[in-house]
Amino acid sequence: MAASLTPALKKLLSEAGCVFERQGKGDHEIWYSPITERRFVVDSAIKSRHTANAVLKQVGLPKAF
Repeated sequence: MAASLTPALKKLLSEAGCVFERQGKGDHEIWYSPITERRFVVDSAIKSRHTANAVLKQVGLPKAF
């Protein structure tokens, strides 16, 4: 089973200035991106690099996984 990519993703998001806003439904978190000025969802157990890269795209960052 693959390791979760969420910790590495959260580190990249924090370095880019994104901030955690609140807990969402279930194990999801709501974050805010100052780059795109939008809120986005981060799952607590992202196992797919495609999903991790999709979150980065929503934030306005290049692919990293």
